[in-house]
Amino acid sequence: MQLYRGLPILTNQGAGRLVGIWPLDRQGSVGEFRPLAHAEIDAVLADGRTPVVVGGSGLYFQAALTDFELPPPVDAAGRAEWERLYDERGPEHVHERLRASDPRAAAQVHPNDRKRVIRALELAAAGSTLVPETSRLWTDETRHPTLVIGLDVPPELLEERIRRRAGEMFDRGVEEEVHAAGEIAPQVLGFDAIRTLARPEATEEVVRATRRLAAYQLKWLRRIPGIVRIDANRPVDEVADAVLAAFIQQVARPRQ
Repeated sequence: MQLYRGLPILTNQGAGRLVGIWPLDRQGSVGEFRPLAHAEIDAVLADGRTPVVVGGSGLYFQAALTDFELPPPVDAAGRAEWERLYDERGPEHVHERLRASDPRAAAQVHPNDRKRVIRALELAAAGSTLVPETSRLWTDETRHPTLVIGLDVPPELLEERIRRRAGEMFDRGVEEEVHAAGEIAPQVLGFDAIRTLARPEATEEVVRATRRLAAYQLKWLRRIPGIVRIDANRPVDEVADAVLAAFIQQVARPRQ
């Protein structure tokens, strides 16, 4: 969601390429993102430097680094109909429709996860699936020699950081940012809670949603073959040194 401009506090945007490039009323896709990411990476390499890719959504991270087969594009009319049905008939009704058309995907997606339920139904209608039998989460065949690093922190520290970041967002003015965006924003984590709930309730909902996202990302991270896990429960300079040491050892060593 850092690809969208207009919500820098909520999406925790910082400096970098491909940040804030799409308006909030645009329905971007991984298919549009991939050639942009490939062009940026190739430009950095052509300049004799090493690109550092940080993120984020597992699918977008993989798209930046590989040429894996993309899922079918979004059918705007079909998506609008599923969204209407979800909002009018409720999550359980639409999830039951998913269970009938793609039981494996239904078993992996919670009925309240509106975005993934609708996407799973779109894919099922296109003859594809959100949960293929052969995982497309990762492949060793990256476009360029790549070192993938995962930062590990204890669960209690992760919980503390999630809660602290939620509080900092409100201190920085995330409520004003969300209300200024109106109702056209994409499905950004915490957007609806901040727009509709009082600050204490919104804060707790943001914490819960972020905790669920973190758990999903950690599960995804463990499936990447060859990933180098680094202890990040230490000063940031030490973590940076460990990342650099791993890079020197596994990527920058001379070829035989």
